[in-house]
Amino acid sequence: MRIFSIFFLALVGTFIIDQNIKTIFVDGYFREGACIDLVLHYNKGVAFSMFASLGEYLKWIQGGLVLSIMFYIFKDGYIFKYPFLLGLLIGGAIGNVYDRFIYEGVVDYVAWHCGFRYAVFNFADVAIDVAVFIIIVREFLAYRKSKKNT
Repeated sequence: MRIFSIFFLALVGTFIIDQNIKTIFVDGYFREGACIDLVLHYNKGVAFSMFASLGEYLKWIQGGLVLSIMFYIFKDGYIFKYPFLLGLLIGGAIGNVYDRFIYEGVVDYVAWHCGFRYAVFNFADVAIDVAVFIIIVREFLAYRKSKKNT
């Protein structure tokens, strides 16, 4: 039961933090900086606005993907191995899918523009990236350890 509590708290916490930060920007906050602007952007696609041409279908596709990932992590037991990290990942994913239903695009607000002007992201994106990165590193290290022991 403890594992599910960790997963659920990380998921809900990530979602709540993400949506509260996004509300600040939707309500009109912005700040320009030397390399980073904190300004509202609505991303109608995925990373770098890819698949924006899918329009309304994209939110349903992503919602289905999130449900499929949740089914997979529960079915194959990954929830027991990475409850906090998977809570971050799913909480961020749900936050971005939720945006598509409410704002018709993902609310992004951190615009990096040193050297290039294409990277715009949000808290949910960071939570997802951090979770995926740590899971990959931990799996790689476990694989190396198992190969060393055999």
